[in-house]
Amino acid sequence: MRLLPLACALALGTAAFAAHAAKPAPAATRVQGSETIASKTLANGLKIVVWPDHDIPNANYYTFYKVGSRNEHAGITGLAHFFEHMMFNGTTRRKPGEFDRTMEAAGGSNNASTSNDLTIYTDWFPSSALETIFDLEGDRMANLAFVPEVVESERGVVYSERRSSVDNDSMGTLMEQMQATAYVAHPYQIPTIGWPSDIEHWKSDDLKQFFKTYYAPNNAVLVVAGDVEPAQVFAMADKYLAALPRQPEPTPITTVEPEQLGERRLVVERADAQSPIVAYAFHSGIGAGSKDYPTLELLTTILAEGESSRLNQRLVEKEQAAVDAGAFAEAGFDPGLLWVYAMLPPGGDMAKAETLLDDELAKIARDGVSAAELDKARNLKLSAFWRGMATINGKARALGTAEVFEGDYRKAFDEPAAFEAVTAAQVQALAAKILRTPNRTTGLLKPVAAPAANNKEGAR
Repeated sequence: MRLLPLACALALGTAAFAAHAAKPAPAATRVQGSETIASKTLANGLKIVVWPDHDIPNANYYTFYKVGSRNEHAGITGLAHFFEHMMFNGTTRRKPGEFDRTMEAAGGSNNASTSNDLTIYTDWFPSSALETIFDLEGDRMANLAFVPEVVESERGVVYSERRSSVDNDSMGTLMEQMQATAYVAHPYQIPTIGWPSDIEHWKSDDLKQFFKTYYAPNNAVLVVAGDVEPAQVFAMADKYLAALPRQPEPTPITTVEPEQLGERRLVVERADAQSPIVAYAFHSGIGAGSKDYPTLELLTTILAEGESSRLNQRLVEKEQAAVDAGAFAEAGFDPGLLWVYAMLPPGGDMAKAETLLDDELAKIARDGVSAAELDKARNLKLSAFWRGMATINGKARALGTAEVFEGDYRKAFDEPAAFEAVTAAQVQALAAKILRTPNRTTGLLKPVAAPAANNKEGAR
């Protein structure tokens, strides 16, 4: 989810957005077997994409719901993440826990994730269990139960997760505060896990209305990849999903974040923190599918990916001012943030780390990048693309991401050409446009001494 420990934020801020619009003209990359992909849209609006791959007798089933914290508002923040949990907790046909037990008995497993834009449910299973999976997924889309005791149990689980991933985590706390500061209008300011008071006070009617609106077939994309045939998948969809009713389209998000007119700075003080953190959040102005997103990805790769990256070499290796330094970009339905951070050792000099970050960011905007740096970044992105295409999981995720964000699963194959088309001049121009002090929110995590306990004996 969006504002969790750094590893989760990295995974969801980068890997979740694999498909990008290419520059005009470059041909899409041909991936072996992609000519067998088939798609169908049911009358209720559910889009289904199938990629047969018979290398192993397994398949996976991805459901992309177009709902996240972006679709929430004050009073109901955290509901999308709550349903990530609730969707495993029983229907009018099945008791809590039966979903997992049935899937595991068939040899399958599952997981789910929530971001500011999407909630994604994934099942991995032997292809012989395909009908079981369709039965399970159709049941929870149509018949989710709202048993008060289960709702309260999951409310407690979500609140506990918030404590461990945000309240008791220095980076999670800092990122949440920065997110809320960087956005003044757009709902991307909402933490995906939800604000504490909202988690405590969701009402049953809030849950039921949110579920009816967003967990509907016309607000979802289904991707099945693996040892299946399109006709087989479409037949199962007709049997288990076609009868689900279409719902009114969700209210569109039309708010546009206004241009930031000056640096915003905040300091988070924690008595339980061991090490300082310096972080920047720049408005990128770029959403998923933007023609500039491949350039943004290459820029962040040059800055932060690998031991030879600029930030690691300067702050960690040369100056030894940080134990870790990096960057990652977010992009969803609307423009996201480019994050840059430095994790310092205990007692580390925050002012020095900030000066070093400023210097490196200014260099890339002023002097640009070398041909060797750009080639390395391209190679890293291309290798990641092909690694994804080597697995049924990577294939399904790429197709679903392209379909959701760009409206066409075939856009997934534009990615290599898009990276190849980026020039060093474009990377430099984008750096100069984004990496400006007036365009950033600066966050400092500062360890402080714990308050002294009251000494009642000494006060006598």
